[in-house]
Amino acid sequence: MRKSPSYTSWAMMATHDGIQVLDSGVGYGVVIGIGAFFALLMLALTWLQNRYTAYSTKQAEEFNTASRSVKPGLIAAGIVSSWTWSSTLLTSSTFAYSYGGHRILTKICVIQICGPMWYGAMGTSQILLFSLIAIKIKSNAPGAHTMPEIILSRHGKPAHLTYLFFGLATNMLVGACLVLGGAQVTAGLSGVNVYGTIFLIPLVVAAYVIAGGLRSTFIADYAHTVIHFAAIFVFCFEMYVPSLSSAGSIAGRLSGGIDGFYRALQEAGETNPVPGNHGGSYLTFKSNDGLVFAVDLLVAGFANVWLDQAYWQRAIASRPETSVRAYLFGGVAWYGIPFAFGTAMGLGCVALTGTASFPTFPDPLTAAQNGAGLSAPASAVALLGRGGAGLMLLLLFMAVTSSTSAELIAVSSLITFDVYKTYLKPAASSTELVKISHLGIIIYALILAAFCCILNAVNINLTWVLTILGVLVGGASIPVGLVLLWPRMSTVATLAAPWVGLAFGMLAWLLTTRYRSGRITVETSGDVLNALAGNLVSAGTGTVLAVVLSFVYPGQHAASGDDPEARRRMDKINGVRPPRASTDGVSDSQQVAGEKSRDGRGDREPSDATTPPDTALDPPPTDTLASTGNAIVDFLEASYIEPMAPDEVRKATRLAQGFNLVYWLLVILLVPFTLFGTQWEFTLAGFRGWCVVSFIWVWCSMGICVVWPLVESRGTMAGIARGLFRDVRSGGGGGERGRSEESTV
Repeated sequence: MRKSPSYTSWAMMATHDGIQVLDSGVGYGVVIGIGAFFALLMLALTWLQNRYTAYSTKQAEEFNTASRSVKPGLIAAGIVSSWTWSSTLLTSSTFAYSYGGHRILTKICVIQICGPMWYGAMGTSQILLFSLIAIKIKSNAPGAHTMPEIILSRHGKPAHLTYLFFGLATNMLVGACLVLGGAQVTAGLSGVNVYGTIFLIPLVVAAYVIAGGLRSTFIADYAHTVIHFAAIFVFCFEMYVPSLSSAGSIAGRLSGGIDGFYRALQEAGETNPVPGNHGGSYLTFKSNDGLVFAVDLLVAGFANVWLDQAYWQRAIASRPETSVRAYLFGGVAWYGIPFAFGTAMGLGCVALTGTASFPTFPDPLTAAQNGAGLSAPASAVALLGRGGAGLMLLLLFMAVTSSTSAELIAVSSLITFDVYKTYLKPAASSTELVKISHLGIIIYALILAAFCCILNAVNINLTWVLTILGVLVGGASIPVGLVLLWPRMSTVATLAAPWVGLAFGMLAWLLTTRYRSGRITVETSGDVLNALAGNLVSAGTGTVLAVVLSFVYPGQHAASGDDPEARRRMDKINGVRPPRASTDGVSDSQQVAGEKSRDGRGDREPSDATTPPDTALDPPPTDTLASTGNAIVDFLEASYIEPMAPDEVRKATRLAQGFNLVYWLLVILLVPFTLFGTQWEFTLAGFRGWCVVSFIWVWCSMGICVVWPLVESRGTMAGIARGLFRDVRSGGGGGERGRSEESTV
């Protein structure tokens, strides 16, 4: 095969753990320059929000929960952006890439064509199942700020500390997947210092999160998602559409677009067959490793989503009447990203490995390069050269920063409400809580960076962290969901199940590694089968004990006791108003305002949590709350938030249950297991259909995440534009007239 001189020089720059094709200045420019741009953008948007809408980021309720008013389209975009980790793009491609004997070296299960679908299917299932939890939050704990707060209100402080620990551990491990993966790939592509990049990523993101709080992360998520889809479309068009391929790209070497792609995969299966796959083919679902990969993703996914405060925060921030739709649409939209991207860039890496444009030509990627997630970047370099590397770097940086912003605000909320307000200063004012939130963001950013540096120093990559995450926190993943989904969940079960699950999971993981692989090292402990044993035992033990102990030791022990302040907080979390004649410091006017009969709630339309009452009847308590001059935010911070109406709960529950049932039957069971059981190898026509469906799906995802938020927020944008116009015309005096109590993003 004839070599292209322009590509050959790039291949010579391939190193043992990287495929450097960009100058270090490009890497630092993306990390610092684009990060600074988004920080300035968020500052500008925050100023516009504070001046022209009904929400102020100076109040804790707005900073940490976006005043519980975010519309479903933006919630869906935020879910997609937050769940699109760097590992979503890198690992979905890594698990589709293998080349001959290098599979043995990587110690990563290799699935080929079924890898992207398994990744998308299992990840989406967690988001869809979380829609059921979102309903319970709105109906049973409408005043909660965090997941551990809900545990506190039902099972007391020991259980609260337990789930605070597992929540923080999950956020630390998830953050490591994001920052470590992004930093390693950035260093691999551009040669920047990996330790410097590890510190720069969270600190740059912290700048705009501090500026704008949770709502700024939603807006940043939207901007990042637009870039995600633009980059994915470019790569998919380059891979599939020969008429749009640039000179010297894949169309020239794998002529025929999808047809050439198919022929290259057939040839790879013949010359370098995959052990464990039917006929050694890259084009079959009959992959033993595929099932292992799917189960591992399913178990770890519960921990990634159900224990991650970022997902609870999005449910808390959403409007009660639309929270379920947001999660259902968000799950469906996210599925298209690993499905389309992994198919094009992971399998594309297999097809391109033997071409002169491949950055490590004539060799395949090494074990270190594949484990660090460089299969998709290698495809990008082969497709578009330096431009492809730059676009991939931008795409990954957007994925890393978007998800990291969600983790930063999530951990800051845990520090603010579950550490400071619960144990240090229960009567803290809203202004104090915002300051603690800012401090929490900085603390988490620094600790996360230090943790990632340690992992990198001992040669741990994002694939290892993702593989063993469920071992460490899986014991608490199902019990935390049962606290809301199962009324019989007892305090003893809530407290004991996670710790026993952790102990048994660690034991199973290490024993399996020792006796199956002969010794315990980073490489052997990251083996998927070894980690799967720990994942299954950890999650299984936690689930079984949660059920068994709830029957053996029934009863729930809440935290309030005789403390009026604690009881008032628990009532607010659970949406329960105190008796009218209360003497514990809550004014009679505050109890009367907005009070509704629970018996008649099912006969009325659900109340909008963002609709302020008559402020003359519902004054905020001046001892703990500095008034914002904004009736909505003052009301949310000072008052009890009414639970979602029972008829709306029943309707939303039926929708979520039906959607989950259909999804599991079709996407998890029927389609993949039919393809697996029949040992069918994709024909050319079948492969064409597979690629086209994946491409159509990602276009539908773009409609949900890009177009829908614009449509539903057109009124807010028009109001801001009118306010700006009035300010310009009046020389800056029209800001207050530009405020709209009904403007929400």
